[in-house]
Amino acid sequence: MSAPAPLKIDFVSDVVCPWCAIGLKSLEKALEKLGDEVAVELHFQPFELNPQMAPEGEDIGEHLARKYGSTPEQMRQNQEAIRERGAGVGFVFDMNKRSRIVNTFDAHRLLHWAALEGNQAELKQALLAAYFTDGRDVSSRDVLVDVAASVGLDATEARHVLDENRYAQDVRAQEQFYQSQGIQAVPSVIINDRYLIQGGQPAEVFEQTLRKIAAEG
Repeated sequence: MSAPAPLKIDFVSDVVCPWCAIGLKSLEKALEKLGDEVAVELHFQPFELNPQMAPEGEDIGEHLARKYGSTPEQMRQNQEAIRERGAGVGFVFDMNKRSRIVNTFDAHRLLHWAALEGNQAELKQALLAAYFTDGRDVSSRDVLVDVAASVGLDATEARHVLDENRYAQDVRAQEQFYQSQGIQAVPSVIINDRYLIQGGQPAEVFEQTLRKIAAEG
């Protein structure tokens, strides 16, 4: 039996990006299909959809109208499309619970720390669910500490990371690096530092592309 093909995957995303939640679930389904054929090293890289967002956040309807010119009807249609796509990959979007767009820099600092602790993927999933399924404020340090504890991370240490502004420079440097590589939309999934898959693609697209890359070695 041949050795599994190595796949280094950098998943560039934000925790308040619905298509990132869909894309991640699709990617996971594709990797399940590939099974032992690949040896995956998955890293979550920071991207802020709204880096200038004020600490108090902004009403989601006002934000989408201002940023994209969306009408209430367009927003309703988009939300329904997102809800359906999420349901198709096993992710629950509860649009009624989510009323604000928030600043996510602290969440990215916590994810950076979680990577060092070996719990980054679990925290990423939990933050996406906290925001989109439970409607929690993922800019709140109390919420972030609670979510970190829920995936087995040390709550006291998580609080120190947040309150002491740890990893701020690291996160900024990573954000700037991916922007310098031309990443302007998320999710952007970079495989083996060479191949790019963008958007919340269906699992079949991820599976086909990953198989092709794995076969190329």
